[in-house]
Amino acid sequence: MRTTLRISRAAAVFTAIGALALTGCGDDGGGKNKSDKDSGSDKQSSSVTLPELDGEKLSVAAVWTGAEQANFVKVLKEFEKRTGAEVTFVPAQDPIVNFLGTKIAGGQPPDVAMIPQVGAIQQAAQKKWAKPVGPEAKAQLAKNYSQVWQDLGAVDGTQYGVYFKAANKSLIWYNAKAFENAGAAEPKTWKDFLKTAETVSASGVTPVSVGGADGWTLTDWFENIYLSQAGPEKYDQLAQHKIKWTDPSVKAALTTLAELFGKPSLIAGGADGALQTEFPASVTQTFTGGDQPKAAMVYEGDFVSVNIAQTKAKIGTDAKVFPFPAVGAESPVVTGGDAAVALKDGKGAQALLTWLASTDAAQIMAEQGGFISPNKALDAAAYPNDVQRTMAKALVAAGDSVRFDMSDQAPQSFGGTPGKGEWKTLQDFLKNPKDIAGTQAKLESDAAKAYKS
Repeated sequence: MRTTLRISRAAAVFTAIGALALTGCGDDGGGKNKSDKDSGSDKQSSSVTLPELDGEKLSVAAVWTGAEQANFVKVLKEFEKRTGAEVTFVPAQDPIVNFLGTKIAGGQPPDVAMIPQVGAIQQAAQKKWAKPVGPEAKAQLAKNYSQVWQDLGAVDGTQYGVYFKAANKSLIWYNAKAFENAGAAEPKTWKDFLKTAETVSASGVTPVSVGGADGWTLTDWFENIYLSQAGPEKYDQLAQHKIKWTDPSVKAALTTLAELFGKPSLIAGGADGALQTEFPASVTQTFTGGDQPKAAMVYEGDFVSVNIAQTKAKIGTDAKVFPFPAVGAESPVVTGGDAAVALKDGKGAQALLTWLASTDAAQIMAEQGGFISPNKALDAAAYPNDVQRTMAKALVAAGDSVRFDMSDQAPQSFGGTPGKGEWKTLQDFLKNPKDIAGTQAKLESDAAKAYKS
């Protein structure tokens, strides 16, 4: 669920964009292929040709759980149907690099891993765990992906990752009934957002739900504010640790974030409650409880729709969404993403990468909801509702003007490990948002150690 993109005009997220090009039939050539007739699929709609893998056993590791995992398994089942392979989903834990290291040390790595951090892909390549992407998958990438998405999966010019999933993570979802009862309107700026929160609070409903038990949600809060307030150049510098976390721009962003975190009455359960609330619960508690939900708004990406589906709320009527409010001149747009990386040599692992780079695979996942593909050839009609359709169009329209999540670009020990680094420090900040200087010092200390290693 993690990673960052910035569109020059964030308003484009909710602007209708021209229809996406439909993909045609494709044949990447090479090797004996399983026919569409054998797999039972419609040849005219097929965008990829896959080899016969009858009886071959493959495994795919990912940190996905619940509905997200179930939806991905449907993609794997179609791969099985088309190739004859048998694919097992292996539940992984964060940090995934540590999980994979254990598997590799034990001589049982999965064939493919879905890696949610750019830094983790780089580590896997440096450790020589990752295998280069083969020509068939590269052909799918060249046909279906903007250059930036190919570059993000490459290390030192060699392609290792196939980005299957992306997510717009600059969205505030809200309980429409709670807003209506409070007489609240969708805010466009951070100042208006805080005013809206106070208006909702005055109606008797706590305004904001924060999934603070999962540190990555807090890094996303910070990054949206920082990108909008400090701008893309500073953002790039901090992401590469070319400026320190003690920089005044970091102080400014934390000061802004403290305008929310420093008012426990605006957060469901206060700071203590938020730190005990995991991300899925932060969503469901916003859309349950009738006229008295535990919170009226929750921040996170398009994938929130998967969790909303676990409630009775309907997206577009009961559950609505607006862009993350502008702190600076423009609203930010932040995205998360997961790339498929082969950890074993062989025909099966490469075929799976080819499949995941195809429009057919993206369509299956898109139809389930709670998912956005960076595949520019995917017909936007595949998405189940107008909300996701518009967000997907905006993502694709951004083309090469994307930037990845700051914490995902960092070494995993700093930007992607529960209980450590940025995750832990921002959890401490949620608990004590007055200590801005101490938070900066701790972030810089941890960052300096991580980037040196």
